[in-house]
This record gives sequence, C-alpha cells and structure tokens, in this order.
Amino acid sequence: MSKYDKMVALNAERSKEKIEKAKKTIWDMVDKEEKVTIPKLMQKTGLSRGFFYKNNVIRGELDRALECQVGMIDPRRSIINHAMDQQILRLQKQIAEQKQKIESLEKENARLKRAIDQKSVNFLKNL
Repeated sequence: MSKYDKMVALNAERSKEKIEKAKKTIWDMVDKEEKVTIPKLMQKTGLSRGFFYKNNVIRGELDRALECQVGMIDPRRSIINHAMDQQILRLQKQIAEQKQKIESLEKENARLKRAIDQKSVNFLKNL
C-alpha cells in the first residue's frame, strides 16, 4: 500500500469519526430538547461551520433533527408558562374566596331585609 493510499484511508477514517461525532451530538441535543443550531454544534464538537453545511450526510441529519424540533418549546417559554400557570392558580383561588364572600354577604343581606320587614310590620301594627 502506497503512502497515498494510506493517507486516503486515514482521511476516510477521520471523516467517518467526524460524521459519527456530529450525528451523536445532534441527536443528543434533540434528546435533551436543546435547540439544534450550527453554532452550538460547532462549540460542542469542535468541527467547522463549513463541515456542517458542506457534508451531505450531516446536512441530512440536521434537516431531520430540525423537523423533529418544529414543535419544540423554548426552555424559557416553559419557565414563563409555569409562572403563568402558578399565577392562574392564585387568581382562581382568589375568585373562589370572593365568591364565598359574596354568598355570605347575600345571606346577611337577606337576613337584614327580613329584619327590616319585620320591624316595618310591627311599626304598622302599632299605628
């Protein structure tokens, strides 16, 4: 085997390793529900931007990963949604308390009206 053949084989092996590393990183990000972006992949793998754009195998993996993440929720959005859910629960509790207060006030109002009617009847009897 000539030096050239050895070099070609070595380059092919390195290329396969890079592709596997990139694939693994892409799908790890999908599994962890991280948004897959080229800059994040560059940072995590140490591979160049051009590698992700020019390599057809990796480009296909990126496209599939992005399709999987179409409905993915941004982590910040989930935090905001959780906070909003907590606020809704607090407000629902306040509404329930206010409804109870309204009921008790309506009962008291009805009792006081009966008392006034009773006094009016007694007053008329005394005339």
